[in-house]
Amino acid sequence: MGLMTGRETRWNALTCEQSPIEALPLRCVICGNFHSTEEHWRLMAEMPQNPADLIEDLVNMQLYQPSALETADAISQAELRTALFISMASQGRPKRERLVRDLIQLAGGLDQAFSAAFGPKAGEFFTDAKRTSQVTRRKFLQNIAVGAALMTLTNCAGSDAPDVAEVEDVPIEPANIEKADLKVAFLPITCATPIIMSKPLGFYEKHGLNVELLKYSSWSVVRDAAIAGELDAYHMLAPMPIAMSLGLGSTPFSVKLASIENNNGQGIAVAKKHLGNVNGPADFKGMTIGIPYDYSNHNLLLRYYLATGGLDPDSDVKLLILPPPDAIAKMSTGQIDAFILPDNFTQRVVKDDIGFIHLLTKDLWAGHPCCAFVAAQNWIDDNPNTFRALNKAIIDGATYANEPSNRKEIAAAIAPREYLNQPLDVLEAVMTGKFDDGQGNSFDIPDRIYFDPYPWKSFASWISTQLVRWDYMPTDKANYDELGQQIFLTDLARTLAEELGVEAPTDISRVETMKFGDFDPAQAEDYLKQQIDEFGV
Repeated sequence: MGLMTGRETRWNALTCEQSPIEALPLRCVICGNFHSTEEHWRLMAEMPQNPADLIEDLVNMQLYQPSALETADAISQAELRTALFISMASQGRPKRERLVRDLIQLAGGLDQAFSAAFGPKAGEFFTDAKRTSQVTRRKFLQNIAVGAALMTLTNCAGSDAPDVAEVEDVPIEPANIEKADLKVAFLPITCATPIIMSKPLGFYEKHGLNVELLKYSSWSVVRDAAIAGELDAYHMLAPMPIAMSLGLGSTPFSVKLASIENNNGQGIAVAKKHLGNVNGPADFKGMTIGIPYDYSNHNLLLRYYLATGGLDPDSDVKLLILPPPDAIAKMSTGQIDAFILPDNFTQRVVKDDIGFIHLLTKDLWAGHPCCAFVAAQNWIDDNPNTFRALNKAIIDGATYANEPSNRKEIAAAIAPREYLNQPLDVLEAVMTGKFDDGQGNSFDIPDRIYFDPYPWKSFASWISTQLVRWDYMPTDKANYDELGQQIFLTDLARTLAEELGVEAPTDISRVETMKFGDFDPAQAEDYLKQQIDEFGV
């Protein structure tokens, strides 16, 4: 038997038991993949002809994600084009993104800006004798400038050019401001973050305002200065506009809650001598506890908490009103056993090793408001455009503060002596939610504090039930539905947020998540009765 040729050897190998020729992969002449051409046509013939059925098959095969289809269905080509442009021009930097969005909004849209600056009408505009409207001319010229600015940002984004900070800081001034120079009050607490940071970070200037921030030490002094007309607007505790408008604890003075400054961000701190002995509300019996003001969520939440431990807050403990800046000194000298205050003070007791954090108020009411931006009704009536611009600037600042990646920058901005006068590490612990509690525990709680400016009217409803519960408000003034409608400017906050390109809720009330029974604002009276019946006070 002679030697086999190379071809014969390879052919015989194809017929061996390990690799029968029928098992060899065949490459399709249509698509190039390893299956027979006959199988390709058979598969194509069986494919659904209806596009909806085809997509359903692809989803079932996990080639498409349903969420991607929903997104694609919801977004228009214009929106997608704008989103892609913003992403490219902003380079992932929040400050630049805000500027790009503001410029697009100013022009009425991305297409309008580019059409004015680079479209065919740009050349025609100046020779068209029929264009006599100064408003139209001014708007068109403005859009030319906007289009050019957007192109500058885009070109810088796509090159190695240095940062264009001077372009990003150009203010966008609202029209017809009645008063540009303003005096705004604040207390040195993290709850005032949007009001404070909007000065050093340029949000007031961006909206055409020159704001002087005036630091106060107590809420009663802010209230009195507001009534006396010494201020243009104020940082206040969320219950204060209700109390002031109804004349609770002061002369009736109509004010409006324009936007919320912060959510959560408070806590109960206890002196170190009680370490290991305070595990729940009943353990506070006989203690002296500091609160910032009668008409504060601190006071109302503390009472709510103590009652669940069988304590009457008016007889089983001593509640002492104290200016927040005095809290550390009073605890270190033994004048108070505990306090419920903003977290820059609860965290400070840990740093100074004089106490520990017992709980965060977010565990009592998730997402609760603490402070608010407030202005008097008569001032709003006299300065409607200024009020709108000021509220918008603060909502703009709050939106920036609500982004976790900006928190360390903000902590540094509000730390100096003229603002909070607090150690930077204390403020970073509050802002980032990464902190020690003074009991040997470390936490990472991103929503320890956050900044959603939307003033839910259900906030007003819960606050009002507690003012009635603890005899701060007579029952004949407790119209739970109307108080929020009259005092909380929820619709305006939504409108201003949308003008800034920020998504805002369409509902005005919600069920509030509480530790000891959720609060439905539609059942406010029933909730109040249930709480009193269950806890005895």
